[in-house]
Amino acid sequence: MQDEPEVAVLRYGHRPGRDDRMTTHVGLTARALGADRVLFPDNASQSEETVADITDRFGGPFTVERTDELDATIREWPGRVVHLTMYGERVQDVAGEIREAHREDPILVVVGGEKVPFRVYDQADWNVGVTNQPHSEVAGLAVFLDRLFEGRELEQEWPDAERRVIPQACGKRVVDGDAE
Repeated sequence: MQDEPEVAVLRYGHRPGRDDRMTTHVGLTARALGADRVLFPDNASQSEETVADITDRFGGPFTVERTDELDATIREWPGRVVHLTMYGERVQDVAGEIREAHREDPILVVVGGEKVPFRVYDQADWNVGVTNQPHSEVAGLAVFLDRLFEGRELEQEWPDAERRVIPQACGKRVVDGDAE
């Protein structure tokens, strides 16, 4: 979100063919709910292209990148690291502490794909569970970002959007970015 330290989301792991949709949705959720950028594993080119296309059409700023250095990204992150996992501390217990840290430091949110190695748990400043039950990592990311931004991300404007969705009770209305 503008005028705050960066929030980036790192998708840790990607199995082509199996995780394409989930990895793409991690990126779309990061964009829509206030993160500044997403970093995908190097083998997630399809997800990168899809999220970049949505950003081009529905607005930014939002950056999509790929890296083959997932562990180095975590290790060298200049701020604080939050790892989303069902084995972590309850989000409702640590969200305030993370928000406080984010006032000063950029946040890297690590969202696992396949089994995440213990070194990720060890390197994280917080291992955070959105419930301690199995569910979608996309849902966990959405709840976490909402708690981090306290709902402000829901009011976000996309001034450079080519296309805008107009909220309405029923039906779909998509207009050119400068139209009402």
